Amino acid sequence: MNLSRGILLATSNKGKLKEIRQILGEVVHVQFYTLSDVNAENFDVEENGKTFKENALIKAKAYAEKFGFVTLADDSGLEVDYLKGAPGVKSARYAGTGAKDSDLYNKVLKELKGVPSEKRTARFKCVICLYDPEDVSYIFSEGVCEGVISTIPAGSNGFGYDPVFIPDGFAPKTIAELDPKIKNSISHRGRALEALKSKLLQN
Repeated sequence: MNLSRGILLATSNKGKLKEIRQILGEVVHVQFYTLSDVNAENFDVEENGKTFKENALIKAKAYAEKFGFVTLADDSGLEVDYLKGAPGVKSARYAGTGAKDSDLYNKVLKELKGVPSEKRTARFKCVICLYDPEDVSYIFSEGVCEGVISTIPAGSNGFGYDPVFIPDGFAPKTIAELDPKIKNSISHRGRALEALKSKLLQN
């Protein structure tokens, strides 16, 4: 896999972009390109996979083939046991198209209203795919963060469902209340990025 031309980050989420640069940038000394850098903001990919892994590959491959860069894409989401794994692969669209972060986590809180803490177990999952269009090769990495859903949102150091997710070992703090360095070390995306970093160092 040739990274010399840089890596296209197939996300417009500023939180993700910052996290990816912080973690991968420590050892992968290449240029990171955003969607705006290659005029790809309006390029749309239908993520119709049934798993996080399928969606990550669909997205990474589509952007890589369209724009000619090694592309990093991820699919991630929240799985709540009481909700039979929902929101799952629909995490970003759980409250409808164009919903704000607060709409997403408030819908989960509403669905868990009155549910006791021992039944509020959940996990964040992330699958990353790094796809090289030149030799049609790709690398997967995965990360999981176990925890429970809080009863009220708290914290501003995160995005998505972070304000209502209490990671194991950090109660009563939500992941959005943790220092960014601690969050990166335990988050699902942080763990997936660390796993990817290890794989890239071995190549």
